Amino acid sequence: MNEDSLQKYAWLSIAAALATIALKGIAWQLTQSVGMLSDALESLVNLAAAIMALSMLAIAERPADEEHAFGHSKAEYFASAFEGLMILAAAVAIGAAAIERFLHPRPIERFGLGLAVSIAASAINFAVARVLLAAGQRYGSITLEADARHLMTDVWTSAGVLAALGAVTVTGWNRLDPIIALAVAANIVRTGIELLRRSGSGLMDAGLPEADQRALAGVLQSWHAQGIVFHALRSRLAGRRAFVTMHVLVPGAWSVAQAHEVCERIEADVRSALPHASVFTHIEPREDPASWHDVELDRR
Repeated sequence: MNEDSLQKYAWLSIAAALATIALKGIAWQLTQSVGMLSDALESLVNLAAAIMALSMLAIAERPADEEHAFGHSKAEYFASAFEGLMILAAAVAIGAAAIERFLHPRPIERFGLGLAVSIAASAINFAVARVLLAAGQRYGSITLEADARHLMTDVWTSAGVLAALGAVTVTGWNRLDPIIALAVAANIVRTGIELLRRSGSGLMDAGLPEADQRALAGVLQSWHAQGIVFHALRSRLAGRRAFVTMHVLVPGAWSVAQAHEVCERIEADVRSALPHASVFTHIEPREDPASWHDVELDRR
């Protein structure tokens, strides 16, 4: 594993999932709350997602080869799509358990001890989520970011479950427990669908996000002031990597060496603004009408 490998974060997520599964399982056994059960089931999803993330990060970090000339970074989208599917499966399981408990309610047992155990599990998830989110944003990894946001959803889910259990203890209305569990299921369905949407967008070669497009536009605008014109601008994301292609229109009287030097500087500026970007430029003479025929290819 090289120095810049993100696999260490996936191992951290796996360790956190194992710890929270154990703690939330104990909390469910103590309270017999279907809300606590829903929390424990979501931690199983966290474990499966973390294992998948580890596998896909290992593939994504492989260097380009003859069969994958642009690298393997799109493997990260398979991890986030898998996590989305697992979240939806957990939502179905939680919903089924909640409906059964709503029809056959039971009193909550040993709430205080179950509360303490569940809070400890949530604290682990919160701390790990903050680490993963920071790493995901720093390295542009959708896998780590998706895992972090799922863990934060788990934290808020646990908070809702604990609030519901407190309300059940105070009011004695046992059906409030499965009602909250159904709300938990609905919430994680939303998260699962969003992860699937983002994964599909990445696999379909969606362009750069708006913030990156603004950064790219700022770089090119500085060169516009020097008389350099751009078109046929296209971009796409592939996991941690970004790809940018453009046609660079320069004065026709320039030598090849002069135009090449300018393109090298432009590419360096883009890479400075967009880390992990691969930039491809094509030089054309600005005065030649044929250079403008493909202006309709402009994309960002």
